[in-house]
Amino acid sequence: MASRLAIYHPSGQFNLVNNPFGKDVANLELFRALAAHGGFDQVSFLSQANISGADLRKGLLGDAPGGATLTTGSLLAQGAVAQSGTLLRGTPALSDISWLRRRAVGDRAYSLMGLVHTLAPPALRADMAMAVTSPIQPWDALICTSPSVQDALNRMFDDWSGFLADRFGGAKNPKPYLPLIPLGVDQPAIQARADRPEVRAKLREELAIGEADILLLWLGRLSFFEKAAPQPMFRAIEEAAQASGVKVHFAMVGWFPNGDQDRLRYQAAADAYAPSVAVHFLDGNDQGRVGSFWAASDIFLSLVDNIQETFGITPVEAMAAGLPVVVSDWDGYRYTVQDGQQGFLIPTLGGPPGGASVGAAERHALGMESYQLYVGALAQHTAVHVGRAAEAIAALIASPDLRRRMGEAGRKRVREMFDWPVVARQYAGLADELTAIREASPPDATQGRLNPVKGDPNRDFAGFPNQVQDLETLLHVRPGVTTADVDRAMGLDLDRFASSWRCTGPECGQVLDILGAQTRSVKEVLLDFPVERRRPVQMGLMWMCKLGMLDWLEGA
Repeated sequence: MASRLAIYHPSGQFNLVNNPFGKDVANLELFRALAAHGGFDQVSFLSQANISGADLRKGLLGDAPGGATLTTGSLLAQGAVAQSGTLLRGTPALSDISWLRRRAVGDRAYSLMGLVHTLAPPALRADMAMAVTSPIQPWDALICTSPSVQDALNRMFDDWSGFLADRFGGAKNPKPYLPLIPLGVDQPAIQARADRPEVRAKLREELAIGEADILLLWLGRLSFFEKAAPQPMFRAIEEAAQASGVKVHFAMVGWFPNGDQDRLRYQAAADAYAPSVAVHFLDGNDQGRVGSFWAASDIFLSLVDNIQETFGITPVEAMAAGLPVVVSDWDGYRYTVQDGQQGFLIPTLGGPPGGASVGAAERHALGMESYQLYVGALAQHTAVHVGRAAEAIAALIASPDLRRRMGEAGRKRVREMFDWPVVARQYAGLADELTAIREASPPDATQGRLNPVKGDPNRDFAGFPNQVQDLETLLHVRPGVTTADVDRAMGLDLDRFASSWRCTGPECGQVLDILGAQTRSVKEVLLDFPVERRRPVQMGLMWMCKLGMLDWLEGA
């Protein structure tokens, strides 16, 4: 069993500012868990800050007794790092450290572990791809938090290595080890905050939520361009509320990265799509307040549609709180949530590879468009099935027993798979495995036209949705949808976002006329348009699916 571990955390900060990024929260919680539950005798904390031993212990272990012996140091002291045997960094940027290791102590001196929090930024993908052309070895690992991340990274490395082989010759396919270890949560602490009837009653009274009313909860950044577009959630909740006849509330607890401008956009969309639902926008920086919502809520909802998301910790927190979850069938969510057991996975539809998505990747790579516009425009043309979401929410509204059973199943799953002691032991096991590979290793003894690292995101992330639109995808108009739905969408800022990607409002109306009461393939629809308009019309079909105008599932 590995007895020592080094952690490289350049800032050395333990206190997070308001509106923190999920990766920063996850890293800090991981470092604390490894110090407390990893089974290491010693953890060396390497940073660029001057941290005292007392401050380090306070930051990682608080007042809790036990845990590893904690020491501080510098990454440049490579001899001391080598004595730890394994170095962990909370990002996947390992190439520069591997060159430092080679120069100072040699490739075989210790193992590197990096943690992949997201795959979407092309610059970050380029950093990870450097593993192929740097001294990263088979005893080094990029830790994947979900099978979707693992699959996407394997694909990227295979494509990149293939390009290099075509260009330079050679048959080797070097890449780091890509193990699967999830993120974790403090299950007992979340459960304790959730199981407080008096807090539940007080918060519901504050928000005028009746005893028989249902409260759905979203937690996290309120960013339609980096997390999830709210329109499908608003529409699904409204449809579920109408079907159930119950008064429904939706608490969106988080923060708006763009401030009041986005708050107004969200409010306009809520008014348009969920007129009978009481939508509350509340500050998610107050952790005490967040804990109150774990107690007060009945259902957790997160219809993420963005390639920026790769794991998603909030559904795991919701399960730890004992809430049933309704989440999109999307990368890490489908790993943490089992459909029909802890909640429901809602079908998703990714955009077609080629065309607009390739152009988006190129414009961002060339510095013509921001990362937020790049991923936001992709998300605006990614669909989560509104009808299935409404059905799932309605089923949970109608059955307190179903909510209870799914909530209990969620807590059981978190205890077995995602509680920090369980996850921390997997890191210790990985350190042992990498050491064994290192010690057993002998002495150093035609791809596609697209850039495999900064290529087509709808191809690179085709495994995130459970289905990808192609020319044979069958579409039909959802019941009750008319051109009025198109007109309403054209009047909303959120719906008009990235409109240059797709066809015009009148062309969307033409799509409704073409389909009528029939089910037709994408190809059949496109053939009714001039050749030069077919690409934008195809993206318009995705947009109409996203907003619940068109359906791609038979019998839905």
